[in-house]
Amino acid sequence: MERPRREDRAVVADYYTASAEFYEMVASRHVATSAGPLTTALSGVDTGHGPVVEIGAGTGRVTSVIAETLPTASLIAVEPSTPMRAMLTSRVFGDPDLRRRVTVLAEPVQHVALPARVSAVVLFGVVGHLTREERGELWRMVTARLPPGGPIVVELMGAGATRPIPPFRMLRETMGQQTYEWWTEAEPVADDVMRWRTEWKVFRDGRLVRSTSDTYSWENLTLEALAEEAGLSSRMISAGGVPGSPEIGVLHR
Repeated sequence: MERPRREDRAVVADYYTASAEFYEMVASRHVATSAGPLTTALSGVDTGHGPVVEIGAGTGRVTSVIAETLPTASLIAVEPSTPMRAMLTSRVFGDPDLRRRVTVLAEPVQHVALPARVSAVVLFGVVGHLTREERGELWRMVTARLPPGGPIVVELMGAGATRPIPPFRMLRETMGQQTYEWWTEAEPVADDVMRWRTEWKVFRDGRLVRSTSDTYSWENLTLEALAEEAGLSSRMISAGGVPGSPEIGVLHR
């Protein structure tokens, strides 16, 4: 089967633009399950080598966990989506400690300029959006800046094998007089690439009042495959297996 052309693959910023208003509902649950593995992955990092770089910082929930885990570190939070970055900036600006330590960058990972030395790199919800060529450029860029043993902490989709995933409800929350549901489904489209469709539904008094949907492609990678293409060693911190569960590992020299 033909692999989707680069121009056919969704850009992260485009995906989040439509769903950004709902993202904090997802992020609050996501950080509850991922904070522990992330803290474990970052333990022992020498923050004197340079800032910790978070690529795909979203609304800043994970940024806060990194800052709490490494209280002496400066951080670079990279987020190309304008509405997501607005929430990230608000979170950073509203916290005196984060405001002093976190620099927010708007460039996508393909064009971001990093300092010559960094202590660690965090990639949550990012690598599957990138082509193999883009990932290769990313590995070369960050490994040249990391010290020996400096971790690249990677979160994968947690979907297990590439397979069709029928529609199911990932989340249901109530706010005021409205109830919000997040639905998702997926189908294989080429090799290990899956096309995901997500839909947010807003109900009032049991009646659907509005909805919005997105589609994006994600390469269903394993930590071992990433380590091989990057020429690095790996260790799994938290295994996934079902969509939405944290699958977090570390790449390192």
